[in-house]
Amino acid sequence: MALLDMLDKEHTVAQPGFNRWLVPPAALAIHLCIGMAYGFSVFWLPLSKAVGIKESLACPAGMGFLAEITATNCDWKISMLGWMFTLFFVFLGLSTALFGGWLEHAGPRKAGVVSALCWCGGLVISALGIHAHQIWLMWLGSGVIGGIGLGLGYISPVSTLIKWFPDRRGMATGMAIMGFGGGAMIGAPLADRLMKHFATATSVGVWETFLALAAIYFVFMMGGALSYRVPATGWAPEGWTPPAAKGANAMITHRHVHVNHVGSVPQFWLVWLVLFLNVSAGIGILAMASPLLQEVFGGRLIGVTAAFNDLNAGQKAQIATIAAGFTGLLSLFNIGGRFAWASCSDYIGRKATYFVFLVLGFVLYAAIPALAHGGHLALFVVFFCVILSMYGGGFSTVPAYLADLFGTQMVGAIHGRLLTAWSAAGVVGTSLINYIREYQIAHGVPKAQAYDTVMYVLAGLLVLGFLCNLMVRPVAARHFMSEQELADERRLAHERDGAAGRAPASAPGVAGMAGGAAVAVPVAAGNPLVAALAWAVVGVPLLIGVWITLQKAIVLFQ
Repeated sequence: MALLDMLDKEHTVAQPGFNRWLVPPAALAIHLCIGMAYGFSVFWLPLSKAVGIKESLACPAGMGFLAEITATNCDWKISMLGWMFTLFFVFLGLSTALFGGWLEHAGPRKAGVVSALCWCGGLVISALGIHAHQIWLMWLGSGVIGGIGLGLGYISPVSTLIKWFPDRRGMATGMAIMGFGGGAMIGAPLADRLMKHFATATSVGVWETFLALAAIYFVFMMGGALSYRVPATGWAPEGWTPPAAKGANAMITHRHVHVNHVGSVPQFWLVWLVLFLNVSAGIGILAMASPLLQEVFGGRLIGVTAAFNDLNAGQKAQIATIAAGFTGLLSLFNIGGRFAWASCSDYIGRKATYFVFLVLGFVLYAAIPALAHGGHLALFVVFFCVILSMYGGGFSTVPAYLADLFGTQMVGAIHGRLLTAWSAAGVVGTSLINYIREYQIAHGVPKAQAYDTVMYVLAGLLVLGFLCNLMVRPVAARHFMSEQELADERRLAHERDGAAGRAPASAPGVAGMAGGAAVAVPVAAGNPLVAALAWAVVGVPLLIGVWITLQKAIVLFQ
């Protein structure tokens, strides 16, 4: 077999004895790396003084845009660096929408390898840009090329996990997407240490850190990508039968919609709007969590009766430390919510889970101004933690929601199309919230009260989301692929029938599907030490990240 042949989907079909619990750690290995996109702000302050080293060296007033992005004798503004976030999520959405169909045919292994090359290659290009002090190379490297890798890496395991875990779709996708939320918890502290290690009298240590991260991430991402396995066509866990379409399972279909036709299905656009509105509300909170806490509670955070603007520099430094702990705590709930809410959706159903997000979110957002004015810091923090858990839960629950509605055959590609809602929310949500806040302050509203209107607007967004979710119904029969269309699609996807002599397996046994009937295939459970080692490789760094974050968050309770 040629070296590149091993990337083809037909060579990733699992053999008898394969343990399906090896697939989630492979997905986590990739998601924990690309999740560093959330932690890129750790580079902004050092990069804003990459030329001046000790202090930022401002560019001359009136310098044109092209001159500013190519200048080598003055420092970049943080606002220029912040464009990286916009590029990340715009190209994440574009790449998932454009390449989702290719991924279904090429398989998760090939997509994971391309993701590693783009994400890590983008870091290398960014390092060159920092060394040459050309910010456009950073935008191109990590923003555009890295953003494409971000998108491919994000959706690469979705379809595979849902097919390996038809009995626990929500839990399976929750495990992987939890990693994306946790990537910054590991990457940001690591990057901070690397920058301090590489810093010299002539360098802030960022370009060297980018190269080191590129090498580390490449090893992890390639290890994850090469570990992917897909089940044979019609595979099912031993003893599992598809649930009857009633109760919490009323939305689940056993047929399949083609990704090229999903745009004509009303349910797709309703779920798109639900995700867009839920993310628009949550991403605004995530973006302004630190200034929000500081400006709302001001001196009360350190036992001083004074507004934020009346504090001295030392007091502001104290509350900034507390706000950093608050941000860390929100990150933990964002991550935990991805697993907990998605797992919960396996029992109560995806539509009901989103109803919880939207109804409970409305109540919490609407109550926050009263909590702020009453000085109820503990409840204020708890409410925001629950909100961020539902923000994360929305991401991890939606792949299973799509699989329920549109089937599993092309759910990865459909999920890719849906993630354009995330890109739109990243631009619209943060812009809307920042504009309302600035408008309020400009018209004389005290900073402590400038967020009241923001909270009511966010609550209103969730009302719209509730109405959209309410309108979601099972997909009409005319939208599904015929048996011949499904067979053609499976041929294009290089799928293999599990009953054709080489049935894949999960632990401790599997059932192949032949002609629609489940056929038990007795197999070995696989070496449990291999699974334990795989989980340790991704679990230990994640636990270290959680511990570091908890240490920062503890200041909230001192």
